[in-house]
Amino acid sequence: MKLVLATQNKDKVKEIKNFLSGLKIQILTLDNFKPTSKLKETGRTLEENALQKAEQIYRLTKLPSLADDSGLEVEYLKGKPGVRSSRFAGEKATYLDNNLKLLRLLKNVPAQKRKARFRCVMALKLNERKVKLLDGKISGYIATERKGKSGFGYDPIFYIPKLKKTFAQLSLKQKNQISHRAQALQKVKKYLQKLIKN
Repeated sequence: MKLVLATQNKDKVKEIKNFLSGLKIQILTLDNFKPTSKLKETGRTLEENALQKAEQIYRLTKLPSLADDSGLEVEYLKGKPGVRSSRFAGEKATYLDNNLKLLRLLKNVPAQKRKARFRCVMALKLNERKVKLLDGKISGYIATERKGKSGFGYDPIFYIPKLKKTFAQLSLKQKNQISHRAQALQKVKKYLQKLIKN
């Protein structure tokens, strides 16, 4: 079985490949196909965006495709940045730009009001009619400063109280045991294992 990862984010590709490496599946990336345009993400929800990306790549490759959309939802900001997480500080925002904007918005906000959760929705498009949505989430807090060198996105400011560390202070192995994407991928992996057996 072949599976195309419907993402242009190299960090996500690395994480997903690492997670699904034990399966008898040939994992392809967009580098194998060179899509002519950037993947569209015009949905109002993570679900809509994941579906949109999976559909686009399925149409391009005619192969099963896996897309994800992840978002950071901050309670104090009524769920923002949410679906706009990667573009929070503007269309061409870097990870650092987004981190700094969020820290600025939460300046002087007390710890107990800095609750947040990461949510990930995966869309697995298998054929013309069959698509499966699977998700994962993890709760934590927004730190007051960036800490750690691993990971990407909001990892340096997403703090997990139980571990007393940010996502960026964890190894990829540690992160892949607890993260929102890991939880969604665990469901994807189980689903794909069943398909391969059948």
